[in-house]
Amino acid sequence: MNPIKSSPMNENCLRWASVLLCLLAFATMSASALTDRAAKAYDQELYTEALKLYQQAEQQEGTSAALLVNIGDTYYRLKDTGHAIVSYERALLLDPGNSDARNNLSFVRQKAGLPDESGTSILGIWADQAVSCFASNTWAVLAITSFLALLLAVALYVFAHRVLLRKVGFFGAIVLLAATILANVGAFVTHHRATRHDTGIVMAQKATLGTSPRTPGPSEVAFELPQGRKVALGDSVRVGQNLWLHATTPDGRQAWINAADIEII
Repeated sequence: MNPIKSSPMNENCLRWASVLLCLLAFATMSASALTDRAAKAYDQELYTEALKLYQQAEQQEGTSAALLVNIGDTYYRLKDTGHAIVSYERALLLDPGNSDARNNLSFVRQKAGLPDESGTSILGIWADQAVSCFASNTWAVLAITSFLALLLAVALYVFAHRVLLRKVGFFGAIVLLAATILANVGAFVTHHRATRHDTGIVMAQKATLGTSPRTPGPSEVAFELPQGRKVALGDSVRVGQNLWLHATTPDGRQAWINAADIEII
């Protein structure tokens, strides 16, 4: 009985699959090696070298919250407050519950003498921190879980014969309905924050904002912002070679800023 022979096409597929797996494994090991080398350079206070290695690792393995925190730490050591803040903000977009990014961002802003821009009131700050505890996917899972539990509570209230169980189902349904609504709100808000790209960080040492979309004259200066300030961005207008963005500060001031003086989060 003749053994079954593999076709040339199957052999080629297996050969190419093996090559691709080897390349993928090599790329993963290479990126991990870059991160390790960057961490060692950082510990040796070779911050410029560490930053280059972290950026190479980001290009090879993609962006992650942990990697962005490391990049932000390195920028801070290089006294580049603007890029450090941008890195921490981007880390929080990927992982709103990342305590390292949140704490380091607060620390860098405090050291730079920048205001706390997480909210304008105690309630607003609390709500922002509560929503930022989880990423949008986590909020979505919580919303689905709460909704399924809500259905069980309603079924318990409708079909249970004992009064105690009916009360548990009734009040449990009320609590789970509120939890479902809040989880859906959290999922929507965090997803919107991560995808809107309508906020930026001032990168110039001092940005001069004008009342119109052009280089402001003495009478057209609205106000100035130091490096590291966050602004919400609206309309854009191109005048000559310059792109001007309509910016709003957290305290409600509005003016036009040169796009060259800002980096989108």
